[in-house]
Amino acid sequence: MTRPYRGTGLAGSSVAPYPHGGMGRHPNLPPGERLRVLLVEDDEGDAFLVGELLAETNSMIDLLVATSLSEARQRVMGVDCVLLDLGLPDAQGLDGLRQVLEMASGAAVCVLTGRSDEHLGIVAVAEGAQDYLVKGQVDGVLLTRALRYAVERKRADENARRLREVELRQAESARLERGLLPQPLMTTDVVAVHTFYRPGRHAALIGGDFYDVVQTRPDRLDLIVGDVCGHGVDEAALGVELRVAWRALILAGVPDDEVLPALEQVLMSERRLQEIFATVATVRLDLDANRATVRLAGHPPPLLLAGGKVVPVPARGGLLLGVRPRRPVAYDLEFDTDDWSLLMYTDGLIEGRTGEGDERLDVPGLSGLLADPATLAVPLAELPAWLVGRAEQLNGGPFADDVAMLLVSRGGGR
Repeated sequence: MTRPYRGTGLAGSSVAPYPHGGMGRHPNLPPGERLRVLLVEDDEGDAFLVGELLAETNSMIDLLVATSLSEARQRVMGVDCVLLDLGLPDAQGLDGLRQVLEMASGAAVCVLTGRSDEHLGIVAVAEGAQDYLVKGQVDGVLLTRALRYAVERKRADENARRLREVELRQAESARLERGLLPQPLMTTDVVAVHTFYRPGRHAALIGGDFYDVVQTRPDRLDLIVGDVCGHGVDEAALGVELRVAWRALILAGVPDDEVLPALEQVLMSERRLQEIFATVATVRLDLDANRATVRLAGHPPPLLLAGGKVVPVPARGGLLLGVRPRRPVAYDLEFDTDDWSLLMYTDGLIEGRTGEGDERLDVPGLSGLLADPATLAVPLAELPAWLVGRAEQLNGGPFADDVAMLLVSRGGGR
């Protein structure tokens, strides 16, 4: 039964106009969920009748009542919806609505208007309310539906807002990551450098692996490939720090034997956990002398492609950076020809399986892929990506780990 409403009243059988068409929809809230609604109404009779309308429909709504905006501030915590009369002793019209929207940012808001003030309801929705109800035109069923729908719409709006914030953060992260990927700092055309980078994290642009190329003199080129253990954003950030630190050390002219110990100091001061370590391989090319100096710290050796052969550089690897400080032993590599290539890579490329068992590709397997006559048809610039594709075919799917590669070539050597 619809009860007559004293004074302006909420009696009647029609629904207030709702510009979004929401009043006729069935809310998607869980059917057994009880809602907490705060009615801000200074007329005791009107407040009583709202409670009666909700009770007679078995609305599963717990109604709290505040007679002023100041009292509402004390009772708004934890409510799902605020049903607000726009005429209160301490707030009139849209000013009261704005204060409620500020104090109850997580709750839906419905406003009550008189027939002569219906235009205020439309403005209230534009200000941020989920709905408006005209006194004298709502019964218990429609009141319950309006409140539950307002809560549903508020939650949908909040989910959309959070999703948008996540998308914006992801876009900002993507822009940041693109900016952090290095651009080789070199002017020489004596050698060509081809890079490849792919993170293991889903939808990421950078991971814990890193690389860089810096030319400090016309005849000198420094290269680094490194790998921070782990695959999260913290490891990615640490990898960027190590790369930037290495570039700064090279540009500052720090003696060769002091570069990696200084890089280890950066790692140990910036890592979030003591067990985090990194592996690196560095190469200093003396272009005039056609020779290289290779240093390894727990990293796979570069592969030399020359004279139709593929040979791992026999440099002696030092300990991992961050485990026990020790200078890596420098290995001098003399090139016998002006036609050669040197491939530097991280272990994500060689840790994939080569079949149904647990056998890994490892350095011999990678050497075998490079020695395959089919690679001769692959342009040097495309060779790193081709290697990843072939290794993933053997692995039976994409790698979970990051992969970084530097391919430096002189004379187009294979």
